[in-house]
Amino acid sequence: MNASNHTIPQNLHDPIELSLRETVQNQLPRTLADLGDLVRIPSVAWDGFDHDHVRKSAEAIAELARDTGVFDDVVISQAPLEGSTELGQPAILATRKARAGAPTVVLYAHHDVQPPGDDAEWNTPVYEPTVVGDRLYGRGSADDKAGVMSHIGAIRALREVAGTDFNLGITLFIEGEEEFGSRSFANFLAQHRTELAGDAIVVADSANWDTETPALTVGLRGNVTFRLTVRTLDHASHSGMFGGAVPDAMLATFRLLNTLWDDEGSVAVPGLIVREAETPAYDEAQLRLETGLTEGVSPIGTGSILGRMWDKPSITVTGIDAPSMQNASNTLIPAVTVRVSVRIAPGQDPQQAVESITAHLRANAPFGAQLSIDDIDTGSPFLVDTSHPIVTTAKQAMADAWEVAPVELGIGGSIPFVADLVREFPEAAILITGVEDPHSRAHSPNESLHLGVFHRATLTEALLLARLNGQTK
Repeated sequence: MNASNHTIPQNLHDPIELSLRETVQNQLPRTLADLGDLVRIPSVAWDGFDHDHVRKSAEAIAELARDTGVFDDVVISQAPLEGSTELGQPAILATRKARAGAPTVVLYAHHDVQPPGDDAEWNTPVYEPTVVGDRLYGRGSADDKAGVMSHIGAIRALREVAGTDFNLGITLFIEGEEEFGSRSFANFLAQHRTELAGDAIVVADSANWDTETPALTVGLRGNVTFRLTVRTLDHASHSGMFGGAVPDAMLATFRLLNTLWDDEGSVAVPGLIVREAETPAYDEAQLRLETGLTEGVSPIGTGSILGRMWDKPSITVTGIDAPSMQNASNTLIPAVTVRVSVRIAPGQDPQQAVESITAHLRANAPFGAQLSIDDIDTGSPFLVDTSHPIVTTAKQAMADAWEVAPVELGIGGSIPFVADLVREFPEAAILITGVEDPHSRAHSPNESLHLGVFHRATLTEALLLARLNGQTK
């Protein structure tokens, strides 16, 4: 996996592929303008946000899909949440049937975005697309409205070059709640299984090795998230009068959470597994450059740095409900609630992980504190079968578009529904691609898209579609 292995593009004299390259380049301003319009829509699917924006985003993308002129049908669809009659967020499903024995490719991305976070930490307006240098800033500019527009841009280019009478089947599936756990995905899949069946499934929701080197993601960690409430008192009491004898919930919470890691910061929960695998060269200097690790602060864990992020579990406390500084008073807090996010290694069963974490917390509850664990959400890890011939075709398209051989990448993040797709469509090639790079800051303030990466990612997909269009099953 040599990130500096430059390649000579194939088919340099093929008139269709030469035309595709020119078309993607010429259409780039329009594609980016449409991306900017999507970024302006604050489509957060989380509870507490205005979901009318998610609907507006879905309608805008449905119109973009119709405007390509290649689909037989374009609908906005919602499915019930798991175990509920409440509907999930709107998704776009655009379908075109394959002809003359050609394969069908399913193109996935999501149009919901992370909450904005603290506006004060943004250098540009959160929902106003802003170009600074070679990057486009704004929430969703990379994750994952750029994924949406890489699909649209590739389809437009294919239509421009091949006309509307091409043979390739295309299903465009743009989800509306990926950042909120894809909670209606299983039901959506059951409702639309026929439309979502394909020979290849392109998931444009991952990252590249760097801004000059493409990557195909071949490994994903799974996830377990839950809400943990720690209670030690029936009511708040005076900290001066009773402190030193009565354990408050904050003390118990800190003591309990600290049992989740060992002294080096590695996860210390029995039952959470580690996957043994080789990883590319990646040193601490690179980690500091890409993450903003503060000077003097050391990385945590043991083993290769990428192995810690790709093949080992991690635990992060992502939120806490407790009195704010402004509301702090001299009281012993009766209960504290935290949100815990656990990433599990490829090969780990999510339910086994839930049981191991729950058992560990209950066994280590300090001072007899009462624990409540609820709002549990899980997602399975995933490993790609790279032997599929369409995977080879995709990697060659990457090499030709970027003029650099792609890296096979593991990702510490999770895309839980990928395992559902594999279960339902075991013969399909799963291609996890993306438009992000290590400096995109997805989920964080100052999220951005590298314009060169976006161009090359769109060209990659256009080449892939054209080559699949020339194949038969």
